[in-house]
Amino acid sequence: MAVILDGKALAQKIRTQVRQEVADLKAQGVSPRLHVALVGEFPPSVVYVRNKENDCTEVGIETETAHLPEALSQQELLDLIQSWNQDSRVHGILVQLPLPRQIDPQAILSALAPEKDVDGLSPKNLGRILSGRPDFYPCTPSAVLEILQAYGIIIAGKHVVIVGRGELVGKPLANMLLQKSNTGNATVTVCHSQTPDIGAFTRLGDIVVAAVGKPGLIKAEMVRPGAVVIDVGISRIPFESKTRLVGDVDFDAVAQVASAITPVPGGVGPMTRAMLLKNTARATKMTIM
Repeated sequence: MAVILDGKALAQKIRTQVRQEVADLKAQGVSPRLHVALVGEFPPSVVYVRNKENDCTEVGIETETAHLPEALSQQELLDLIQSWNQDSRVHGILVQLPLPRQIDPQAILSALAPEKDVDGLSPKNLGRILSGRPDFYPCTPSAVLEILQAYGIIIAGKHVVIVGRGELVGKPLANMLLQKSNTGNATVTVCHSQTPDIGAFTRLGDIVVAAVGKPGLIKAEMVRPGAVVIDVGISRIPFESKTRLVGDVDFDAVAQVASAITPVPGGVGPMTRAMLLKNTARATKMTIM
């Protein structure tokens, strides 16, 4: 049976560390502040933002969420971001994705001041990952690496197979794993919707990362015995008279094959939010360096 990589417990440790960082900053007269833009009432986004607000409150980061109408225009959102860019009291800015169809997410992410882009998804910050000089790493890929490092799982020299080439996880994570660093130096394969026989690739992986949002996509026969499996996917499916959260991995079956595995919920999700707190504290420190 695989070791369960407990992201929830690890996230609590990180929140404790960030709480001390925030206290130190406040002792210097600087109070970290995060502003969030939430457009519309997409239920998962509403829940996620509420969790982020609670996390910030726990560690002492001030937070303010702009609850914006679904029909908001792109220019109105750009104007709001520009006002936050210019406000010295605001250290971090987060635009909750997805956005309504009338708003181009790339235009919005491009408008973020890189030094306040605590989700690490602006083109400038993503570009700096390629050069090995980022201000911020995107939160979910950072969560993956933090979990591996915390559990002593060696990345250097290993073959990591990522299923999913999205802008939020797959692409930045692949580039982070390739960096010459203590959390990089991996050989990386990226699979996606046009990859024939994904299992032929995942069975070669020392570490398999699933990040596509398709429940139960990764089966036991697709995983090499002893591999480490990181499940980034999250979906809500019917269960009895309610619903439940599941990942991209057939957890019960794969846990019998893998050496270590993240659960859903309780794995990468809590750690993603913890990385946002770390990035916000870092953004605040950058203003006083």
